[in-house]
Amino acid sequence: MPFNGEKQYVGEDQPSDSDSSRFSESMASLSDYECSRQSFTSDSSSKSSSPASSPPRVVTFDEVMGAARNLENMTLVHEIAVNENFQLKQDALPENSLASRVKRIVHQAYWDVLESELNAEPPEYDHAIKLFEEIREILLSFLIPGSGNRLRNQICEVLDTDLIRQQAEHGAVDIQGLANYIISTMGKLCAPVRDDDVRKLKATGNIVEVLRQIFHVLDLMNMDMANFLIRSFRPHFQRQLVDYERTKFQEILEETPSALDKTTKWIQESVNEELLAVSETTLTPGAKNSSKPSLSPTLVLNNSYLKLLQWDYQKKELPETLITDEVRLQELREKLNQLKIIACLSLITNNMLGAIIEGLPELADKLKRISAVLLEGMNKETFNLKDVLNSVGVQTCGEVNKTLIERGLSTLNAEVQANLVGQFSSIEKEDNPIRSLIDKRIQLYLKSLLCLPSPQKCLPPMPGGLAVIQQELEVLGSQYANIVNLNKQVYGPFYANILRKLLFSEEAMGKADASSSAN
Repeated sequence: MPFNGEKQYVGEDQPSDSDSSRFSESMASLSDYECSRQSFTSDSSSKSSSPASSPPRVVTFDEVMGAARNLENMTLVHEIAVNENFQLKQDALPENSLASRVKRIVHQAYWDVLESELNAEPPEYDHAIKLFEEIREILLSFLIPGSGNRLRNQICEVLDTDLIRQQAEHGAVDIQGLANYIISTMGKLCAPVRDDDVRKLKATGNIVEVLRQIFHVLDLMNMDMANFLIRSFRPHFQRQLVDYERTKFQEILEETPSALDKTTKWIQESVNEELLAVSETTLTPGAKNSSKPSLSPTLVLNNSYLKLLQWDYQKKELPETLITDEVRLQELREKLNQLKIIACLSLITNNMLGAIIEGLPELADKLKRISAVLLEGMNKETFNLKDVLNSVGVQTCGEVNKTLIERGLSTLNAEVQANLVGQFSSIEKEDNPIRSLIDKRIQLYLKSLLCLPSPQKCLPPMPGGLAVIQQELEVLGSQYANIVNLNKQVYGPFYANILRKLLFSEEAMGKADASSSAN
């Protein structure tokens, strides 16, 4: 049986060491300014990093659709490679939907016709023969090419529709015997998870219902086969992913020259912010500084990536080069928002009740669990953060008082409880000092993580105030770094070209003008 004893191929989100070396090559021109100035100011660039090398042209509808198909295929391969839990599932229509009712009526009508034909005198076998022909092709599709020749020949002989038609003409066709053979063959070919389904087929008495359920189980087996092939090919996809995605995106870029517009805008925003930050820190009061600040391309790109965890995915479109990871990035952002609030709540609790709850790790863990449960779904539009924070404050006071009573100590007075609940509720405002502090420390941690050559092997130290979420933040940070590093491997040449133009084009033009003047 093809599925028996099969090995589970587990994909990893993080790139391998060989991928890391490939990343170093593709991102060579994204090293710090001091080491890469000549690379970024030169005119030479690879084909894949030259989106604007040709003049604008009219893009046809077919080209746009071709680019969309390329993007869809690239997204699917990317998902298979990086998501170890990816699998195909049967689409289930809503139970009471019009489509579901129509499908049910049409299918029932088909099987009713088949039943009436088989019960006729004499029986009619035209529809049944067509079903056996279809079943034969499905069974043959489960056989691995180059193997199973004996079973292949047997299936073709037993389900030979010409022979069955001749038998039908003489009233000698054994429908039940053919169904039993099909069920037996399905038992040999199915995955272990389908053994119960096959056994149920043997217990079904009505021949029409047997054929109907055979097709249902064959559909399930088809899905099993598809998922088996996905698991088998995942290691290949992972090895080839960088080259595949880069090539496919280049094809999209050639068909749709504007396919990097959002990406350019994304990086431009980071360049502007960094220029402003550098100017504010280097400009001496009263002094004139006419020279343009020098920026590190790596720093600019990393800061662009940091924006993704604060992105408004409902109102703002992602850069084209990150579409394949949109769902993962959105999930990380939502989880991070929850962790930020938990860290804020813990910091307030420790500041106000530190002396009371010191040495009670069980209480601290319980308060964290209460916060996490109540904050579930906080990114939904219907979620009222202020009300939930108020509820967290009330429950926190209740749990602390309960613990104090168990130890024969005085409970929190009304003023302390009101103050605690009030401070919890104030976190709702984004400019809350504690919320801003926690956010800056998380940003510092993630920024440090992106600067590491191998974040999955060595994590940066955790900033103060984040101990309560350290484990979760390290896991989230590693997942985030894996997404970023793989994205850099794939799109490094495209980013290099954009950064070259944004950071050094003016300087390069200045050098050219100076040279012309000298001549």
